[in-house]
Amino acid sequence: MTPDSTPVHVSVERPAHSRSGFAMLAVALGLLALFAAELIWLGATHGRGVEPALVVTTVIALPLLFVLVTAGFYVIQPNQAAAILLFGAYRGTDRAHGLRWVWPWLMRKRISIRANNVVSEKLKVNDLRGNPIEIATNVVWRVADTAQALFDVDDYRAFVLVQIEAAVRQIGSRYPYDDIEHAEVTLRGNHDEVSRELKAELDARLRLAGITVDECGLTHLAYAPEIAGAMLRRQQAEAVIAARRKLVEGAVGMVELALDQLSQREVITLDDERRAAMVSNLMVVLCGERETQPIVNTGTLYQ
Repeated sequence: MTPDSTPVHVSVERPAHSRSGFAMLAVALGLLALFAAELIWLGATHGRGVEPALVVTTVIALPLLFVLVTAGFYVIQPNQAAAILLFGAYRGTDRAHGLRWVWPWLMRKRISIRANNVVSEKLKVNDLRGNPIEIATNVVWRVADTAQALFDVDDYRAFVLVQIEAAVRQIGSRYPYDDIEHAEVTLRGNHDEVSRELKAELDARLRLAGITVDECGLTHLAYAPEIAGAMLRRQQAEAVIAARRKLVEGAVGMVELALDQLSQREVITLDDERRAAMVSNLMVVLCGERETQPIVNTGTLYQ
């Protein structure tokens, strides 16, 4: 922070001073009953011998009190909250659901604290190796601090959408799409680790708005259409090379085992030239893609 910069004020949620609405509902009904009773009494006496102050109280004061009491009622549904404001100043948040009551000159701004589910659009991102990929995610989030959500950002829902896109782009460019040798973390092969890092990134970005992320995960992951065909051929080639490598490693081990057992059991003694020929024949048999046709030698070993 530079010396002349102004620190950012962070709002903090605190409980509001509110009352249960049922007690005040009884007061409102009592005022209404009293007003009706006095009207009936005035009508029965035709106003004879009635003090003017009583008439003023009946006609003006009781209806005014009734309006003031009823103007303070509001309802909070489950998993909903109401921020209480006094001429723009934050006075607290009421999270108690049901019929509630505050002074009528206090404003109530409702906010949902339910879980929200967002599926982002497919974004085109360059992965760690520079390959364009398409990526999308599903995020479950909720409001944790109502004061921050209402007063520290202009529109917390729009803020969430923008930060989800930024976080997905950040994570998408941090890892390669795939690694045929499984030597590093990839987007396609390490969903759990990528999801955990995406959640941590979103929590850090949305903390300013009082938003917490319950869970998130990738819902779409693919190469961009312009390189999808080329990358498919590359994956196929890498898979063939990897399979051939495993096949050759296995064949070499089998040839070594065969030669060692022939030597240990003294089945046959081969010179270097015949040993090389046997190794060549075994490698062809073990590594060939087609079935081999055996040739029976009815002569000597050297004919």
